[in-house]
Amino acid sequence: MRLRGRGLRCIRGGREVFDGLDFEVACGEALTLVGHNGAGKTSLLRLIAGLLQPAAGTITVEGGEQDTPVAEQAHYLGHRDALKPSLSVSENLAFWREFLGGETTDLAAAIAAVGLGHAAELPAAYLSAGQRRRLSIARLLVVRRPIWLLDEPTSALDVKGQELFVRLMQDHLAGGGLIVAATHLPLGIEAREMRIGVRV
Repeated sequence: MRLRGRGLRCIRGGREVFDGLDFEVACGEALTLVGHNGAGKTSLLRLIAGLLQPAAGTITVEGGEQDTPVAEQAHYLGHRDALKPSLSVSENLAFWREFLGGETTDLAAAIAAVGLGHAAELPAAYLSAGQRRRLSIARLLVVRRPIWLLDEPTSALDVKGQELFVRLMQDHLAGGGLIVAATHLPLGIEAREMRIGVRV
C-alpha cells in the first residue's frame, strides 16, 4: 500500500495554508509532519481524513481496498478526544466499533492493550486527561484500518503511556500499516520527516 498526495492546495478561512504540496508514504513507514503552528500540519491530516476538501491536487492510495475512499481506510486521531462522557470506556469503544464498521477486534483486548482494563466500566467523564488519550488510542485498535493519521498523539500521555503507544505504533507498522503524524516531539519510532513551511 502507498498513500500519495500530489499538488495539494489548502485554503482555510480565505487564507492559503499551502500550495503545491506533495507527499508519499508506503506500508511499514511513518512520516512526521513538522513546522510552526499554523503551517498546515493539521490541515494536511484533515485533508487525508476527508474532513476537508483540497482546493487543488489529489490524494490516492495504491494497493488499498479498491473503490474505497482514503478516509474509510484511515483512522484520524485529532487534538480532541472523541468521547461521550456519560458512557463507560467499554461503551465508548463499542460505539466506535459499530460506527466505523470493518474488521473489528475484541473490545477487552483493545482496552487492555492501552492499559485501561481496570477502568473498563468507568464513565469516561471520570478519566484523567492521559486516560482519555489512551481510550482514544484504543479506537485505533478496535477497528483495523491500515492508515493512522495522528495529530500530536502523545499529548497528555505520561512516560509510561508514551512507551506503550510507541509499541502499538511499531506493531502497526510491522503489520503493514502506515502512519502520518503531526508532532512537535519525537514519536519514538523511525520516521521520515517532512517540513511544512508557513506562508506569510
